Order: sequence, then structure tokens, then C-alpha cells
Amino acid sequence: MATAVHPSAARDAKFDPAEIDTITFEVVRNKLQAITEEQATTLKSASGSPVVTEATDFNNGLYLADGSIVTMGPQVLFHTGTMSSVIRSIIQDFGDNPGIAEGDMFILNDPYKGAIHQPDVSIVAPVFIGGRHVAWAGSCAHQLDMGGMNFGSWGIGATTIHQEAMLLPGLKLVEGGRLRKDIWQMIMGMTRLPDTLGLDLKAMIAANMVATRRLTALMERYGVDVVEAVMRREIEASERQMREALSNLPDGIFRARDYLEHDGHEDVLYQISLAVHKRGDSLHFDFAGTSPQAPGLINCTMSGLRGAVLTGLLPILAPKIRWNEGVMRVVTIDAPEGCLCNATRPAPTSGGTISAAWIVQNVTVAALSRLATCAPETVGEGQAVTKGHMTVLTLAGQGRDGGPFGTFLLDSTAGGGGAFIDHDGLDGSGDYVVPRPAIANVESNEASSPLLYLFREFVPDSGGPGRQRGGMGSVLAITPHDTQGLAAMMLGHGIEVPNSVGLYGGLPGSCGRNFLGRGLGTVAELSRNAAGLNALLSLPIEDLGPKPGHLHIGAGDVIGYSFQGGGGFGDPLRRDPVRVAADVWAGRVSVAAAQDRYGVVLSDGQVDDAATSTRRTAIRTERLAGVTPTPLSDELLAADVAEVRIEDGRFRSLGGHDLGPASGDWKQHVVKRTVAADAYGQLVRLHPDLEMREFICPTSGTRLEVEIVRKDQASLVTMQLDG
Repeated sequence: MATAVHPSAARDAKFDPAEIDTITFEVVRNKLQAITEEQATTLKSASGSPVVTEATDFNNGLYLADGSIVTMGPQVLFHTGTMSSVIRSIIQDFGDNPGIAEGDMFILNDPYKGAIHQPDVSIVAPVFIGGRHVAWAGSCAHQLDMGGMNFGSWGIGATTIHQEAMLLPGLKLVEGGRLRKDIWQMIMGMTRLPDTLGLDLKAMIAANMVATRRLTALMERYGVDVVEAVMRREIEASERQMREALSNLPDGIFRARDYLEHDGHEDVLYQISLAVHKRGDSLHFDFAGTSPQAPGLINCTMSGLRGAVLTGLLPILAPKIRWNEGVMRVVTIDAPEGCLCNATRPAPTSGGTISAAWIVQNVTVAALSRLATCAPETVGEGQAVTKGHMTVLTLAGQGRDGGPFGTFLLDSTAGGGGAFIDHDGLDGSGDYVVPRPAIANVESNEASSPLLYLFREFVPDSGGPGRQRGGMGSVLAITPHDTQGLAAMMLGHGIEVPNSVGLYGGLPGSCGRNFLGRGLGTVAELSRNAAGLNALLSLPIEDLGPKPGHLHIGAGDVIGYSFQGGGGFGDPLRRDPVRVAADVWAGRVSVAAAQDRYGVVLSDGQVDDAATSTRRTAIRTERLAGVTPTPLSDELLAADVAEVRIEDGRFRSLGGHDLGPASGDWKQHVVKRTVAADAYGQLVRLHPDLEMREFICPTSGTRLEVEIVRKDQASLVTMQLDG
């Protein structure tokens, strides 16, 4: 074991990191991760918020003294990616005045200083050993209310950030180990739920204290220099491994584009455009072409953009690499100032985490998945988009005990997972941003809130059809219970945009849906007559659109929402008919969708092979406007191969049709057509400014790609390899 160095040893003491033996290195690096796990356990144990305890909308991490990420938890990845920005902002703004000292902790929620949006509050603590600042411990969690014009601090109707919530730029909440009462009382005076917020902030403080003590003990045992060296070597190792992985991928440009409807004021369509330039062992993310910042709450700042890029990148290109600052060292980002995902003050941002940042995540996943599928080493990591939207539902009013009540339902995490080249997406997979997802039990929410669930269930046909099917999304409906009524606020996107796009001919997952029914009956009547989506839809229900805003829900009223399914991978006509029949039997796919989108004809639940063959040929012929397609072999149809591949420097379709040089636009060599908004069923809807375009192999009739695009825009050149 390496000789320990006393914590008070001078920094310039002679120390060679190469002297750290392998066993010590492994013990220390895994202890660092264990500290982060203990941070999370402490936060969840002490928190009183269902957002933390049930939905795990938080994260923790350890950082170098300069803010570089050393460890991060598997909860909401946005948070850890932005906490490094939080720390760097505090160092820059307050390093001299009031200064950073032992026993201090800083609180920050300002999106222009490192947060994503105001409800995501970070508390970070510097770690000192022997009077030297050696690290940071940080915790971030979504808070139920941070003041502002609306409960929940979602600024629907806001025109500037100042209307949305209190802004904490990095205040010294704890000084020298003592909680500052002046700052504490100021914060508690601006929230509608001081008891809940206070308990959550103290839970974050406790998590940081645990991390500080454990890290201090680790450094006392093994020496400051040893632990610091391990932390830096971890980052360097991740950077080295990331660069090695990129070096095995082809150079080129990989593009994606996605849209947001409604800015909180009017139903205007916004876009985020991304071109990923892969050169050698580095990646450059260029967001040129993204819409200017919006007058409403849907914007995010550069910190949100950075966190979303990190979130999209990690599972695809770094699934076996330690997630830390080293991964981001291979990345540069360019986004025009004043655009939707790099907004400038005072643009409102309270919806940024579920709007602009969410779409940045989507386009990052789509672009990097195309890159991943270009090499055999990473082809299995490429995936269609997982639940490409988010909808927020807050409820406030009088609780069963007569006191104030407020909550933020996170059932909306139960969307569908995107499909891969060799397996289906997961049903109710959880959000892509949460590698270790969780959803509250119905009973837990009913026990803590004056509401009753009428149902929470999966939605058939919500998963994007494909050779590999996207996962199903879910739907729920609730009604007030043991209360006179509740003030609801609902907002999101993806109601008029199918954001869960597929890959290589896979169809997008379903859109979300927000709905409301007034005076539908007593609790007993609703329990009998509205216990399921089909039953509820037989009653008078109103579609609310993407951002309904504020609603009062009284006795007998029902409010509900559904969540996008995952995108499919590959042409659905390539899916094994037996698997389609199994999906129908399990309730994942309807009989009509099996025939219309998969081309599978069933008779008494069994595949009619002859009718299925005829049906699939008819669909391919219709795609080619009546031209008879060239049949593909059964072996090729069943192979784990993408519909567009690169061979000898040229794009080729599944059937071998030449689609031009890999440095060009393969879409110029295929059949293009625009399809109707309802071509993929009633669950996929389009904003009036959007259309769906299909790109078809001119010989086999195989669908190669589906593009959701603004009507006045040219189709996207999704892949171009360097010549």
C-alpha cells in the first residue's frame, strides 16, 4: 500500500502519482463513487419532498477545486452536468468577496449562473484539508416551490426571468459551519411551502456534510496528494478512453433537428438544430440554425445546454467509461447567443429543463446515434429517441389536514424507451436523463395528496413501430378527493410534435395528450365509469393542448395526461410477424396497427403467412407509387443491419441500392414522399406548420427514414462522412 502523506503536507512536496499502486488506486476510486452514493442515500432519507423521495429528481457529485466533475450519481444527469457550471460561477463571482472558506456552503438556482431552471436548486460545499481547498461536494434537487408568480415556480405567462421565481446567484447559506439565519429566512419568506423547502435544503446540506466528512477521512487515511492524484487520473483516464473510442469512429458531420410548440404565450413553433462534427478524437456541437430565444418560459441557458449535451452523450458514446469531466474534455459547443438553447438575460427560463434542454437532449441522442451506427464497435449503442417530451402537472390547495398542500406529479417519467438495432425499447422506461429511473406508487401519491387515481396504464400503439419497436408510453387520470378542489397547472410540449423520432425507417412514438373532463360524476361513479382510458374517452373530454396553464379542478372533475412512446428502429415491415402477433396478444399493438403499419395479417390471433406476404408487398408497392419492389431475402430482412449502411465509401440501402458517395446526401437518390398527419394513426399529431416525409429505397420499397420537418424547410442531410 502506498505511504500516506499527511493532510497538512505542502502542495509542492515531492510526490510522484506513478507511485500509487494498483490496489490503492482501485480502493480510492471506488470509495469516491461510494461517497457519492452515500450522498444520495442521505438526501433521500432526510428529504420530505416526493420529487426526491419517490421520483429521484436530484443528483450529487464530487468535484475538483476548479469545479471539474470527479463523480456523479445515476439520478438526473442534467443536475451533475450543471453543478460544475454552478461551482465555476461561484469561484468567479465570490472567490474574493465574500470568499470561499472551510465550513461554507453556497446556494444557487440562477440559470444565468449555472442552473437549468429556478426550481433546480444546487447547494455546494468546498472541502478543505489542512487549510487548502482541495475539492467540492455538491447536491442539486428540484424544489416544489421557489416563489414567483405561480405555485411551483413555472412561469407560464412570464416575459422575463424576474417574474418566475426567486433568484439565488450563489449566496453563502452556511458560513463557517453555521446556517445563516438572515439568508435562510429570506428564502423561506419567498416560498409557498417553507416546511417542505426547508427540509429539502437541510437534506442537501446533510448530504454535503456526509460527503465532506467521508472525503476528509479518505484523504487522512491515504493522503491528500494520493486522493487528489486518483481524482485527476480518473478524469484523465476517462478522457483518454473517450478519445480512443472516438478515434475508432468515422469522421464526418451528423445532424438532427427537433421542434417545440407553444412558448407559453402563443402556439408558435421553435426548432433546435444540431450538427455534430466528429474529427479524430474530438466532437464539436454546432447549434447554428436554432430559433432565437422565445418571449416565454421555454428557453435554457448555456449551462442547461451543456448539461443536456452531456446527458445525451454519456450512454451512447461512453457506456463503459467512468462519467466525469474527462468525457466533456473531448467536446466543444457553439451556440449563437440569444438562441433558444443559449438564451441571454432576462429571457424567462423556468420551463427550460422540460423544453429547450429536453430538445437538446433529443437532437444529441439522434445525431450521436447515427454516428454510433457507422461502426461495428458502437452500432449497438445507437438508439431511437426515448420519450422525447415532458409534461408538468402541479397541484395546490388545501390538504386533508386543512393546511396548505402542494405537489408536482412526476408520473410523466413513464414514457416509452427508444428502440435499438437489436432489441425493443422498454415500456415505461423512464426518462433518458435518468439512468436509474423511479416512479411513485399510486398509493404513495394518494396517501400524501388529496387526490384519487382513476387509472394509470400503458397505451397500446404508443410505441413507435419498427423492426425493433419503441416502448409504450403510459396515461393516467386523477380526480380531487377529500378536498373542495385543487389549483392545477399543466404545461409541456410534444402534444403536436412527435419528438420521439425513430431511426432508419422506424416510426416516431406517439405524441402526448392533455385532457380534462368537467362534472363527470361522484368518486364512486368515476371509479365505475372512468376506470381506464377507453372508458374515459366515452365521456365528454376536452383536449387541452401543450400548455393549458392554470386550471381549477373541482369535485367530479377529471384531469389526465399521456406520455410519448419511444421511437422505433428500422422499417416495421422487417419485424418478425410472430413478434407482432405476440405484441397484439400482450396488448402492446392493436390488430389494426399490426396490419396497417407492420403489414401483418392475423387470423384468430395467429399469423396468416400468405396474407401477410401479400400485404407487405402491397405496402412496398404503394410506397413506390405502383412500381413492383425487388424482394429482399429472408436472411437480410432478419439481420441486425441498419436500412442505410456505408460500404466502400458509399451509402447503400438495405437491398444494396447505391445511394451515392458517403460524403454526399443519400436522400437525393431515393423516393421521397409526404404522408398525411394521420398516416401513423391517431396517436401521432402534427403542429400546423409541420409535415412528415418518408424516404424509400427505390428498388426494394424499404422505408429508410421518416423526417418530421417544417413545411417550408429543406430535408436534413443527416450524415456526411469526410471524403
